[in-house]
Amino acid sequence: MAATEKIDMSVFERRESEVRSYSRGWPTVFDTALGSRLRDETGREYLDFFGGAGVLNYGHNNPVFKEALLDYISRDGVAHSLDMASVAKREFLESIESRILTPRGLDYKVQFPGPTGTNAVEAALKLARKVTGRESVINFTNAFHGMTLGSLSVTGNSMKRGGAGIPLVHATPMPFDNYFDGVTEDFHWFSRVLDDSGSGLNRPAAVIVETVQGEGGVNVARPEWLRGLAELCAERDILLIVDDVQMGCGRTGPFFSFEIAGITPDIVTVSKSISGFGLPLALTLFKSELDMWLPGEHNGTFRGNNHAFVTGRAALETYWADDKLEKETLRKGEMVRGRLDEIADGHDGVSTRGRGLIQALAFADKAAAGKVCAAAFDRGLLLETAGPDDEVVKLLPPLTTTDEEFAEGLDIMAESVDQVLG
Repeated sequence: MAATEKIDMSVFERRESEVRSYSRGWPTVFDTALGSRLRDETGREYLDFFGGAGVLNYGHNNPVFKEALLDYISRDGVAHSLDMASVAKREFLESIESRILTPRGLDYKVQFPGPTGTNAVEAALKLARKVTGRESVINFTNAFHGMTLGSLSVTGNSMKRGGAGIPLVHATPMPFDNYFDGVTEDFHWFSRVLDDSGSGLNRPAAVIVETVQGEGGVNVARPEWLRGLAELCAERDILLIVDDVQMGCGRTGPFFSFEIAGITPDIVTVSKSISGFGLPLALTLFKSELDMWLPGEHNGTFRGNNHAFVTGRAALETYWADDKLEKETLRKGEMVRGRLDEIADGHDGVSTRGRGLIQALAFADKAAAGKVCAAAFDRGLLLETAGPDDEVVKLLPPLTTTDEEFAEGLDIMAESVDQVLG
């Protein structure tokens, strides 16, 4: 198709549900992708600072992972196996153990709860309630944990919660770090209601938290706040669940985003980039003493995605045999943040936030963020909005994005902000 031809979107508008979202902001039909770039069917190229919402930490069609997958498929390796043992699963578990858990001193069992992040969260909530015998869970303002009923109950966004169609119960929100702009110490309220028999708060089974709230607006928890939360939970025999679905797999620098705080959560959820290639895979990790599941008590048809095991193992062996990726991610994150600071300094009502390679521009004029993303798309850059009012432009580029690609994309961002606010 020639670049001058009109792209045909009619079948999407005619047949696909109105629930679709990203395709509305990016009105083109993508065809191929490699590294940090996508191409549509006209051949137009787009630099990707969206990264599949955190799925593509190692880039599109990473050649190392692709070769491993093609080799596995060509020898008729098992594709679907429920939770049966397979060579692909064994090798993936061995890599998780040797590359991730053992070097960090983590004695976690690995559960494959289903193919997506919300499945991992559902399993974590069920396990916490089973272990403790309690029902309620503490979540945080502006949290996002998934779209199924359990994970939605601990999600803050009112529009997403409204889609449930029924009351969402057994969850109590508490203020996330800096929710009160530093004026009120968050834990003063939290610890008080936990210890006050007249507060009306039932003793919770668990607390679930993101160390950086991605969908909620790139709200970054301080390491000392996370440590305080972990201590509060330990003192009161409450399980701590860290949702690392979007911030794990190196997004903030270390493999797990909670490593910066020096804490060991009781339960961790991982998905998105754990397969490395964009294939569905999710893990619920938990301390060995919490493994109280009965056989088959939590299951799923697609929890044995062997193709994802193959590419996931390739990702772990390629990028987590040493600390090079972590150091590069932190370096690139500082570089990106520096340029974003320059952009923000040039305009009133614009600020920056982030950690590692989850970075953002926040706009006082809440309508500006969407306009910036639209202007960037017109210039060949994919960006998404975040926050309760879509007031934040969020960057989730592949960790493998080059310095030159960052310079190109950040130039486009600067031009787009100038266009919208200038």
